[in-house]
Amino acid sequence: MQMQAETVIGEVTQRPIVRSASLRADHPDAGAQLARILRTDDLDTVILFASPRANIPALVADAQRSMGRARVVGCTTAGEINAHGYTEGEIVAIGLPRAQFRSRAVLLENLGDGPNADLVPRLLAARNELISEAPGWDHEFAFLMVDGMSLREDVLVTQVATALGPIPLFGGSAGDMNRFSRTQVFAAGRALQKAAVLLLVRTRCPIRVFRTDHFAPLDRRMVVTRADPEARIVSEINGAPAGPEYARILGKDPAQLDTFTFASHPVVVKVGGQHHVRAIQRVAPSGDLHFFSAIGEGLVLTLAGSEDMPTHLERELSALASDITPDIILGCDCILRRLEAEQKQVTGALSAILSHHRVRGFSTYGEQHGAMHVNQTLTGVAIYPPPEGTA
Repeated sequence: MQMQAETVIGEVTQRPIVRSASLRADHPDAGAQLARILRTDDLDTVILFASPRANIPALVADAQRSMGRARVVGCTTAGEINAHGYTEGEIVAIGLPRAQFRSRAVLLENLGDGPNADLVPRLLAARNELISEAPGWDHEFAFLMVDGMSLREDVLVTQVATALGPIPLFGGSAGDMNRFSRTQVFAAGRALQKAAVLLLVRTRCPIRVFRTDHFAPLDRRMVVTRADPEARIVSEINGAPAGPEYARILGKDPAQLDTFTFASHPVVVKVGGQHHVRAIQRVAPSGDLHFFSAIGEGLVLTLAGSEDMPTHLERELSALASDITPDIILGCDCILRRLEAEQKQVTGALSAILSHHRVRGFSTYGEQHGAMHVNQTLTGVAIYPPPEGTA
C-alpha cells in the first residue's frame, strides 16, 4: 500500500515544527500507523482530513486511542492536499507539538435545532484556559470544521466570529468526494453529522490567516427573483426559470449545465465593498439552481471571469512568504477549484505550487473566513517559525 510521510522543517530555525503525514484511506491500521509516523508523544493536537473511502468511525476511534494525550479533531473531505499537492483517497494528518501550540476543541452538535445559546460562554472559557496555560504566547487563531451538508455554515460562522471578536477565524465545510451525501466532523473519538468543531489555537509561532480567489466581476448581472433561502435554492432569475436563464446569460444550452460549467463560470455578490463567490452546486431537473451558500430574493448576482489559476496561486502563496517562509500552510480549498483545475488541465501545475509552498489540507464544500461563509476560495493559516530565542 502506498504511504507517504514527512516532517516539515522550518527554513529559519532548521528544527521540526509542524509535522504532517499521509497514507491511503484503506490502510488497515491507519490511526496507529499515523501515530507512529507523527511521533505523537509530544503533540498537543492532531488534525485529520480523511477521505470518505476510509472506515470513518473505526479510523476516528483508532486515532484517538493511538495518539496518546493529543487532541484529535478533523473531518471528511472532497479530496486532500498532501506533500505532493492534490490527491484523493487518502488521510492527511497534521501534528501540532506542545512546545509551540496549545489548543481547545469546542464541539457544536445538533446544528439546525436552534441557536447555540451557550456558545459565547463556552468559547470564552476555552480561550481563558488557553491564556492561563500559555500566557506568554502572543499568537492565536480559530479553525472551524463544519458538516458540509448541514446548510448551517452561514449562520454558524457569523455567531462564532461575533463571539471570538478579534481572533482570526478560517475554516472549511466537510466534504464527501463529489457525492454530496454524508459529511462528518471528528471530535472526542466520534464522527458526527449536523455538527461542527471549533479548534482554538494559541501559539508562539507567528501566523497569518488568509483568503484568496482568482475571480473578478464582469458586466453581466442578474437578480434573484424567487428563492428558498433556507434550502439555498434559486427558482427564478430575472423573472425566468433560474437554470435556463443562467444558461442564456452564459450563451449555453441549458442541457449543457454541469458541475464543470458552474466551476468555470461562478457568480459573485458584493458584500462590504468586496466580491464573494456564491457557488452553484447543481441544477435540478426542474431548472432550480442549488447553491453552496446563502442566497436570497433580491440579491444581485454578477457573472465572474477568472485569472489563470497557476499564475494567481503562485503569486498569492509567494506573498505569504515575502518576508519569512511559512513552516506550513494549513489550507481549505473549495472542491470547485479542483474541478475547474481538472477541466483546464492545470491540476499538475497547481499541485506543484501547493507542494512547493508547503500547503497541507483538504478540498471543501465551502470555506469560512472571518464572519463569512464563502465559496470557490482557498482559505487557511500560514504558520511561521517562532523567533530565535523564544522561550
